Amino acid sequence: MKKAFITGITGQDGSYLAELLISKKYQVHGIIRKSSSFNTERLTNIYQDINIKNKKLFLYYGDVIDQFSMQKIISKIKPDEIYNLAAQSHVKVSFDEPYYTCYTNALGTLNLLEIIKNLNLKKTKFYQASTSEMFGNNSKKLSEKTNFNPVSPYAASKLFAHNLVKIYRDSYKIFACNGILFNHESPRRGSTFVTKKIITGLIRIIQKKQKCLYLGNLDALRDWGHAKDYVMAQWKMLQMKKPDDYIIATGKKYSVRTFIKKVAKQLNLKIKFIGKGLNEKILDNNGNVIVKIDKNYFRPLEVPSLLGDSSKAKKKLHWKSRYNIDGLINDMIKSTLINEKI
Repeated sequence: MKKAFITGITGQDGSYLAELLISKKYQVHGIIRKSSSFNTERLTNIYQDINIKNKKLFLYYGDVIDQFSMQKIISKIKPDEIYNLAAQSHVKVSFDEPYYTCYTNALGTLNLLEIIKNLNLKKTKFYQASTSEMFGNNSKKLSEKTNFNPVSPYAASKLFAHNLVKIYRDSYKIFACNGILFNHESPRRGSTFVTKKIITGLIRIIQKKQKCLYLGNLDALRDWGHAKDYVMAQWKMLQMKKPDDYIIATGKKYSVRTFIKKVAKQLNLKIKFIGKGLNEKILDNNGNVIVKIDKNYFRPLEVPSLLGDSSKAKKKLHWKSRYNIDGLINDMIKSTLINEKI
């Protein structure tokens, strides 16, 4: 039985990846940060249904920035595969918390690579969650050959980690891959991310539980996929004979404004856009203002457009996205409706 170690296992990607690996007969180990509660909400089903009966999921307290605790856990497990998904992953928050963002994203990755090297885990394969944000302001279709230009502390910290993976791969012959993932969402997306915020907000407005939703840049263009598809790509990278870096994306981009229109259509909510810039508003069929623009949700440096070219992943990994944007929205809406108890 293969053993996998996942940092960030309680997050969106971590929970989907844990489910995928268990379905493939892995024994899965993951870390959670110490808190007053056992934060396993996204893992509830497998933690209760699988862990107790089959002992395939094991959770430990730990933090990637604590090298001692990480080395103690990894030396005990000796995993076949390590997936580093732990991160402070909110771009806007990275401007408010740059130190924490860089410690976690950059030095956390360094700790794991050093542990693999120092423990001489030659058979252990390593996956690093990179990000499309590393490209920064670039309106072209982005491939593995495109130059990086980070414009946020989050992107810069991720690029540091991305380069470390390449350095350790070449210097110490570690099987290490970077997955340059473009925006990917799901029902398990955190509530502060714009896609989940829009869907939850509009549903709550329909339910009359909320009057208005406040958003930032509606013109931002993003390549949105489903996390279920993207964790499959993560796993496929570590099944290859040679380590490499891959872009994972749908190859289609939509504005935040278009995303709102698509959500409203699926909710049978008639809306109207009026005004421009910071004065833009969205009205419902009765003329009520249900969405306003708030400058506090704009980044100090905006990334206008991100569009990925995943040709390499399609060719070498035989990977493709199963969900289009409408299917993604539908999945998120159905889950939110259940949680909001309509």
